[in-house]
Amino acid sequence: MRKSVVCIFLALLGFITGCSPDLSDDPIPPATFPDIFIDLNLPAYTDLKTDKGFKYINGGVKGIILYRFNSTTYFAFERNCSYQPNEACATVNVHASGLYMIDPCCSSTFEFPDGDPMDGPAWRSLRKYRTTLDGFTLTITSESTD
Repeated sequence: MRKSVVCIFLALLGFITGCSPDLSDDPIPPATFPDIFIDLNLPAYTDLKTDKGFKYINGGVKGIILYRFNSTTYFAFERNCSYQPNEACATVNVHASGLYMIDPCCSSTFEFPDGDPMDGPAWRSLRKYRTTLDGFTLTITSESTD
């Protein structure tokens, strides 16, 4: 009798935990958007005139962090956190220091310029979108560079 109760308990536990989704293992939902063209000469993009400057822009799943690495290299990071990306609060911001990105919901931090996780529960990098620079026009496409 005791053995059968234990077996039923273990079977029930396996059923409950086996059927509940682990959102932390979900990938960031895909995003398809039309190409985004940015005229870097416009006053709205002044923050992108210096190295390590950034700007939040519309696009992607929860927005994009556009980051200037140097005068010829820009990175576009998806703001949807890679840990539990389906949670409403899973949105990445640039830390007040400007040195890294953070999701205030789960406290995961991500490094510039790769978007790799540094601390917290996130184990996947942030999605990076392809960028190309032609003169003063920066283009962001929904194509991932991962």
